[in-house]
Amino acid sequence: MEETMKIGLIGLGKMGNNMVLRLLKDKHEVVVYDRSPDPVKTLEKQGAIGASSVLDMLKKLPQQKIIWLMVPSGDPTTQTIKEISVQLSKNDILIDGGNSYYKNSVLMGQELAKKGIHFLDAGTSGGIWGLEKGYCLMVGGAEEIFTQCEPIFKTLAPKDGYLHVGPNGAGHFVKMIHNGIEYGMLEAYGEGFEIMNASNYKLDFEKISHLWNQGSVIRSWLLELTESAFKKNPKLSGVGSYVEDSGEGRWVVAEAMERNVAAPVISLSLFARLRSREKECFSAKLIAALRNEFGGHAIKKED
Repeated sequence: MEETMKIGLIGLGKMGNNMVLRLLKDKHEVVVYDRSPDPVKTLEKQGAIGASSVLDMLKKLPQQKIIWLMVPSGDPTTQTIKEISVQLSKNDILIDGGNSYYKNSVLMGQELAKKGIHFLDAGTSGGIWGLEKGYCLMVGGAEEIFTQCEPIFKTLAPKDGYLHVGPNGAGHFVKMIHNGIEYGMLEAYGEGFEIMNASNYKLDFEKISHLWNQGSVIRSWLLELTESAFKKNPKLSGVGSYVEDSGEGRWVVAEAMERNVAAPVISLSLFARLRSREKECFSAKLIAALRNEFGGHAIKKED
């Protein structure tokens, strides 16, 4: 039987909630806290130990505390860590499983180390499917602390699905690059299906998505999700063209520029997301007007 541990988890959104369920299934003890009491009460019914506050959580954890944060990156993560760290003791462990900027994770590790608190930045991929499939974990921090927390990683990840990638910051750096690659892959799939959609052929995109996952060089889990999306909604009716970005794509492009690395595909995939949000594209209007000026090309009137 694998070693079990007692851990606190703060942030019970879709991913945090499912991570708790996966830990409970493997017999770990999990003390849970969220600003909203409802997910805490729900998880208590599943066997978790509910906490009414951060202080209450700390009281319910053992002498050496391990706390996993699954809260939005940026200020929410920073403020939560500050709130917790003043109440932690030497050798306690904080794990940030959100999409924090890796340079902030380096600084956070340094600040916590001054207090004797250990810090791991755990880039976490798996989305809402993590409960069933497991989470891919990219972990940065001291190797001995990683080893100490390894039973948790083994439970959360599928086989070979977690890795110590380096010191503090490395985990979130690798996850940042992972998400940049995701931007490019999504854009390529989107463009390919758009070209097919504009063709004269009546194509079944659900069947084509399934076909391409049978030995094709472009098979992937994203293509499985493409098949699922077209099965539910063959024409994507009612789906808006606005594509959000959560920040990692911007960080990857900035990093590429800082390191003098050409990353045209990821860069253009980010700009495509920004373009998707424009109700009116002024640059396209200007290009159309200029084509009319120099070539007499027709201008399509606005609806």
